[in-house]
Amino acid sequence: MKLRLALSGLLLSLLSVGADAALSIQITKGVDNPVPIAIVPFSWQGDGVLSEDIAQIVMNDLEQVGEFRALSRSNMLSMPSEQREVYYRDWRILAQDYLLIGKINRAPNSQLVQVQYEFFDINREMKLSGEILTGSVTQLRDIAHTISNVVFEQVTGIPGAFNSQILYIVGEGEGPDNTTFRLERSDYDGARAQVLLESREPIMSPSWSPDGRDVAYVSFETDLPRIYIQNIASGERRQITNYPNINSSPVFSPDGTKLAMVLSKDGSPDIYVQDLLNNQLMRVTSHPAIDTEPSWTPDGRSIVFMSDRTGQPQIYQMALGANDYDVERLTYDCFQCAKAKFLPDGVNLVHVRRETRQNPTYHIAILNIETLRVINLTDTSLDESPTLAPNGSMIMYATKFNGRGVLDAVSIDGRVKFRLPSTQGDVREPSWSPLLN
Repeated sequence: MKLRLALSGLLLSLLSVGADAALSIQITKGVDNPVPIAIVPFSWQGDGVLSEDIAQIVMNDLEQVGEFRALSRSNMLSMPSEQREVYYRDWRILAQDYLLIGKINRAPNSQLVQVQYEFFDINREMKLSGEILTGSVTQLRDIAHTISNVVFEQVTGIPGAFNSQILYIVGEGEGPDNTTFRLERSDYDGARAQVLLESREPIMSPSWSPDGRDVAYVSFETDLPRIYIQNIASGERRQITNYPNINSSPVFSPDGTKLAMVLSKDGSPDIYVQDLLNNQLMRVTSHPAIDTEPSWTPDGRSIVFMSDRTGQPQIYQMALGANDYDVERLTYDCFQCAKAKFLPDGVNLVHVRRETRQNPTYHIAILNIETLRVINLTDTSLDESPTLAPNGSMIMYATKFNGRGVLDAVSIDGRVKFRLPSTQGDVREPSWSPLLN
């Protein structure tokens, strides 16, 4: 009971009064010279009015990441919907570098719609890409995100992540006896939010499986923290742990066959790995200090974790099957470092850091473990729970704004920032999905 109250109190201190938290991106910082792009409204060749404006969704996607500046529709000299209607000089007059056009029609004898898009480089007067995508009316937003991915990669050389999703925890209510917790998922931009689990008991530490089909999390529904895995499509759940005391921080391995976690069943909190195929449990660390917050190296061979074994929280790395004496310390120049995760390159480490004892602020930073160079990415004071976009280009994290928990995102070079504030209530512990089809 003491353990439950302690962890519940910690979570409740982060959550305040709220209801029906809705997320909607607000750009807080963009690049100095965003790429000018014209996104023409897609023509609709069918009956009625479509529920989604594909061109507007693409425009929102590209502007929200701060790299692009879209031309206002009122300033367009023409509204082409296919290549033969494109006059490059019109768009050069408007100082546009790129042009996206398209049309939508209903497939013959079908309830499906066909979306044809074409993407042009104005300066080189050439078509860069184009295809026909088919789906139901309810999939128009997904189709739009797919088009955004293509445009983003054509211009930046980096795969887009607009069809990814996020998990997060919402707290609604006031006081330990009047708080509802929800595990929600939404599109990366907060659209189409869906409740996966609702409980009067705390929910913590959501984590995606590598294929995006399952989520792991900690729930207190049995009055003690226990780890569950839930299938998103069916809602089917299975309890993974039932050990005494702490069961927390589940994280899937890169291949999805294992789950790293924190257990205190043998004394102090240590890192364990459970094989999800045969349920065998392996103890990774064995130290009287607190070892927690595991994450995986990109190759799945080692665990990165936070430990206070030197007196203050620092980041360590340890290979699976290694002796505890073989642990490698990764951070030295901060008073406290926590919540670490490698970028896909396996060299740059995203983490939360507090620089000095005198300065109580926590920032999101990147440490290059080879050069030891540190880049601070955020300037707010209570930043926590960083999670990486599946293309490695952005970091989403939890912070406070106007006394309320919100989700912020920053590019790995610090040039672009956006915020997903909730209309009411507090939103915490984001987890970014892998790339989804």
